[in-house]
Amino acid sequence: MIRVVVVDDEPMVCAHLRTILGTAADIRVVGQAHDGAEAVEAVIRHRPDVVLLDLRMPGVDGLTALGRIARLTHRPAVVVLTTFDADEFVLRALRAGAAGFLVKSTPPDDLVGLVRVAADGHTVLSAEATRGLVAAAGRQEAGRDRARLLLDDLTQREVEVLTCLGEGLPNAGIGARIGVTEATVKGHVSRLLVKLDCANRTQAGLLAREAGLVS
Repeated sequence: MIRVVVVDDEPMVCAHLRTILGTAADIRVVGQAHDGAEAVEAVIRHRPDVVLLDLRMPGVDGLTALGRIARLTHRPAVVVLTTFDADEFVLRALRAGAAGFLVKSTPPDDLVGLVRVAADGHTVLSAEATRGLVAAAGRQEAGRDRARLLLDDLTQREVEVLTCLGEGLPNAGIGARIGVTEATVKGHVSRLLVKLDCANRTQAGLLAREAGLVS
């Protein structure tokens, strides 16, 4: 059972998400919150697998809450919810450890599927979000230079795996592309995260985009 906490300052949005996720037999909404402080408390209390987190809230905002959640011993996958495609606020959230982000207009069936993807530890980016994210990331020249510098310490195989992460491929897809087993891919990914000082696959994938490995 995938345990989910939903966080939004609009109670109607929380109710809408509960209704959608409640249609899935393998997903259970175990809690909700309406600001960042409540979100952290809900994560501590309910120990969810996935948190759907609005960024723009009064009081303690989602970005601050994300930073606090990232420091917890139990670290769920945090998926940012937004009404816009991408801006620097969202990029900061991804760098802070968010597992991805979705626009709130994501169709119900897609939302359920993407929650499952997040629970499995993979990157979650809707098509609309990806287009906006690439455009925003491309404007950050300093980040691009830093990303390219980090590539100097990688082997050719690691660069190939990082490129696949930038494209959002799961381990099976990466293995099929480069001709190795999923277990081998997992080993490469683990070493990449350490070398690049990334908290998760999402951060590594973002770095791949910043470095220009993915157009």
